Amino acid sequence: MELTGEFEFGHDDRREIYDYVESHGSLEPKRLRRALDMDPRGFGHHVAILKRDGVLEEVDGELRVAFEDADTEEFEADGVDCTIRQARQEDLTGLVGSIRDVAEAGSYIEAETVADVIDHEEVLLRHNELESRIFFVATVDDEVVGWVHIEVPEVGKLEHTARLTVGVLEEYRGHGIGERLLDRGVNWAAENGYEKIYQSVPSTNQEAIDFLTEHGWDTEAVREDHYKVDDEYVDEVMMAREL
Repeated sequence: MELTGEFEFGHDDRREIYDYVESHGSLEPKRLRRALDMDPRGFGHHVAILKRDGVLEEVDGELRVAFEDADTEEFEADGVDCTIRQARQEDLTGLVGSIRDVAEAGSYIEAETVADVIDHEEVLLRHNELESRIFFVATVDDEVVGWVHIEVPEVGKLEHTARLTVGVLEEYRGHGIGERLLDRGVNWAAENGYEKIYQSVPSTNQEAIDFLTEHGWDTEAVREDHYKVDDEYVDEVMMAREL
């Protein structure tokens, strides 16, 4: 779905509806209509067009930004039943907690920043003229145990690239969950036309560096003393993969 250039809302009310949903995460239609103070008939007409055109979708009685990938993958590994699917707004608290746990344990600064942003905004999916972001989560017994996050700057000279973070809670590692999440994120980026994905990790997080290297990522550069962790300067390892 493209909102810049190719997609035209065709009506100011449709743009207003979309912008409100995009900035609030997901909303019941009645609550949305009241917030925008729109005529019920006109509101219903505009929502129907936005849904028809694949801009918004209704899930469990709430409207949210529509992304093309909605597949759910279920698998069993070493006695663990896991589901990988697109994140929903109700996953916010569990997702933030999982990212923070992984970030603190492995000094994953970029992931920690992602957690801070979504915790502050209280919105998972974003798709506007400045940025797009999507999350896929791994769940066990409906609890978030891992994630992959893809963020895309909607800026001409960078719009072919995407930033990715991925992680799994320590107690669920070794079951192939991280590999499946990484593949899901990489495949989504490739299928949506992005040419390169990248992320940065501290040089102290050797586990993450080895994991990415094993899956085709290359170290593009190292910025010395870029991070300061526990009062010690740590190098930033900038990694990327061509799609």
